[in-house]
Amino acid sequence: MLNFIKVDRVEPLKRDSNERIEDFREIYEIMRKTEASSQADRCVQCGDPFCHNKCPLHNYIPYWLKATSAMKTELAFKLSNESNPFPEITGRVCPQDRLCEGDCTLNDGYGAITIGSIETFISEYGFKKGLKPEFPGITTDKKVAIIGSGPAGISCATYLLRSGIKVEMYEAQERAGGLLTYGIPGFKLDKEVVARRLIWLQEAGMTLRVNCKVGKDISFDNVANNSDAIFLGIGAQNPNRARISNEGAKNVFMALDFLTNIQKKLFGEIYDESFDVKGKNVVVVGGGDTAMDCLRTALREGAKSVKCLYRRDKYNMPGSKKEFKNAREEGVVFEYNVTPKEIIVNSDNEVIALEVQKTMLGERDASGRASVSIVKGSEFRVDAEVVIFALGFSPSKPDFLAENGIEVNKWGAVIVNENFETTASGVYAGGDCKRGSDLVVTAAAEGKAAAQAIIKSLL
Repeated sequence: MLNFIKVDRVEPLKRDSNERIEDFREIYEIMRKTEASSQADRCVQCGDPFCHNKCPLHNYIPYWLKATSAMKTELAFKLSNESNPFPEITGRVCPQDRLCEGDCTLNDGYGAITIGSIETFISEYGFKKGLKPEFPGITTDKKVAIIGSGPAGISCATYLLRSGIKVEMYEAQERAGGLLTYGIPGFKLDKEVVARRLIWLQEAGMTLRVNCKVGKDISFDNVANNSDAIFLGIGAQNPNRARISNEGAKNVFMALDFLTNIQKKLFGEIYDESFDVKGKNVVVVGGGDTAMDCLRTALREGAKSVKCLYRRDKYNMPGSKKEFKNAREEGVVFEYNVTPKEIIVNSDNEVIALEVQKTMLGERDASGRASVSIVKGSEFRVDAEVVIFALGFSPSKPDFLAENGIEVNKWGAVIVNENFETTASGVYAGGDCKRGSDLVVTAAAEGKAAAQAIIKSLL
């Protein structure tokens, strides 16, 4: 329990930045068994584990770290997969510096346990050894429809199937996975990792219907009449806008539209070719992980230059530290304390620049973040041929919500009670459509909680 004194924190190996910007393959290597064991052995096994408490899924982190340190890999696998519907995914994409690792006791002077990398190792090593998530098969006469196949939907399906309940999942896109498939780039999350989980759910008894948009290709009534309950995991895909002049100009993109179309291109699916950034000067507005995804994607798509504009300083950026570091290593230029005032266009309504203003930080608000004010007379121009806004997303509001008495709040988020049930009896919701755009692990936690409530109501 004192090995943290003798063994330093070690980050997983990653590919050289000059090499990795040439493709969309994952940049991090999976830890070796001895390395994962040595790093896990640094854990001091706190009596009140902050890492467990900070995790939205309340994963059994100290327990599977202890099992890994003792090289009890099968036990670690079972513990990791018990509380988490897809630990090999959260290990890759969670902002651990803001969650489990951020609250690790060893942060004070020694360096946190590399929890995310060990979490990924546990699953991937187990998969290589032939381990798989366990399901009992369909043992009840109940069926639940899940609308949306993103992290909340996959999580809900996992726990329903573990209880022997039949699941029918509806996805509007050509491939399932939602944000995991079309929103998070492959250099962070290999798409085969997502597909593998979905295959296991289908083997466990889930029926997956892709290219099937509820409210268009199939009616909500049809879904409801053939189900004992419904879970909505439809996400948050409405982009927040800067509300400045010329936002509708050519080559002004919203982050999710850009990321989705590039991923469709990589899949060989039909995509919008107007999202091509090759040889162009690209500016991304925003400072979160989605902004980092856009910046790093633009580099891999051959942009001439890639710049990030953020209205606060780098210490107040909301994204993961590792993603910011990776973006800088790959050649992204950051400009802080600036905010866009106007998009400048030519006679063909094409972007040629952004007029921006300098900002200054003030007192912290209720959320703990510094307030922002504009510096008068500080306008200057930033040249750009493509502008991508990554300012967050609001919940999606398909027509079938209002048509079926499913109420939303003033921000468009689906209203639920303490059991994740909406204002329509038997219809549940969780993830981004219920809380606004948030983390994959948060959506997973809500999908899990909703499943538990559904199970209690049906069995």
